[in-house]
Amino acid sequence: MDRRSFMKKAGVAGVGGAAATVLAAPALAQSNPKINWRLASSFPKSLDTIYGGAEVLSKYVSEATDGNFQIQVFAAGELVPGLQAADAASAGTVEAAHTVSYYYWGKDPVWALGAAVPFALNARGMNAWQYHGGGIDLFNEFLATQGLVGFPGGNTGVQMGGWFRKEIKTVADMQGLKMRIGGFAGKVVEKLGVVPQQIAGGDIYPSLEKGTIDAAEWVGPYDDEKLGFYKVAPYYYYPGWWEGGPTVHAMFNKAAFDGLPKAYQSLLRTACQASDADMLQKYDYLNPSAIKRLVAAGAKLSPFSQEILAACFDASNEVYAEMEASNPTFKKIWDSIKAFRGEYYLNAQIAEYNYDTFMMIQQRSNKL
Repeated sequence: MDRRSFMKKAGVAGVGGAAATVLAAPALAQSNPKINWRLASSFPKSLDTIYGGAEVLSKYVSEATDGNFQIQVFAAGELVPGLQAADAASAGTVEAAHTVSYYYWGKDPVWALGAAVPFALNARGMNAWQYHGGGIDLFNEFLATQGLVGFPGGNTGVQMGGWFRKEIKTVADMQGLKMRIGGFAGKVVEKLGVVPQQIAGGDIYPSLEKGTIDAAEWVGPYDDEKLGFYKVAPYYYYPGWWEGGPTVHAMFNKAAFDGLPKAYQSLLRTACQASDADMLQKYDYLNPSAIKRLVAAGAKLSPFSQEILAACFDASNEVYAEMEASNPTFKKIWDSIKAFRGEYYLNAQIAEYNYDTFMMIQQRSNKL
């Protein structure tokens, strides 16, 4: 055999041997064990943005593990009622939930702090506090007592203030108002004479139509449009001061999460952060066209008066003082949020505020 022929054959064998070694490496399969989890969502499939956050999470995890780690997403009501998603994950009925933690604030007000509370942070500030201000760790200290591990998995941005059957111009107009408004915010507006109502999403429209309630808050333009509220309660107010930056959480049964390989734990954290960003980006893209369609369809868009906002702010602080005096864990987390809130809005009024204000003026002048 001549030298050229020998080297050619040896080269092919060497490449083939290396390829075979890479393809057959048993460590690859061992590092990506096959795992199948079920996730209970608090949302119906029709709300593609907020429900879709769990689907995005599932997709990222599957793709990163060549399909070895599967998370099957179930809409609200398919396995458990939407407002019991976290309970199901805590009990181990499912391994995961995609939900908003303030849904469970009735059990302990600390739950609300992981999502949104009145006059706290907007979405950008909330993410800054959670990812870099220790918020995730603080909330997970609490979730551990519930048998859960949680990571931010979505955000809607500042929500709207809701749909009203009549104009609301003063605090006096809120007296006796029956409003579908959830959780913590309900306790605040109650101090101003509002009668808060807990009503599932699918029951809001008929309740407004029949006059069983006078007003209802939901999310924002894109999601609200789907439910048709403008047809029965045309006055659309903003902002939703109780939800400046509501975090949607991916929550995992703690025992199940702790039993995962470290690589899978890291992947879940990364996939959650990606789905967190993706949801907010979707809302930012879809809400502008939705608000224009709503106004064209007859929605009467108005801001809450400064009198109403100031009264709600003061009432919120009363509630916070009550919570701080009776719940040490609430006080610990709320103190952390408050400390950052002051710094955040000090900085936000400099470059960001001035740039955005200038650009809004250009928009109103039809220059954009």
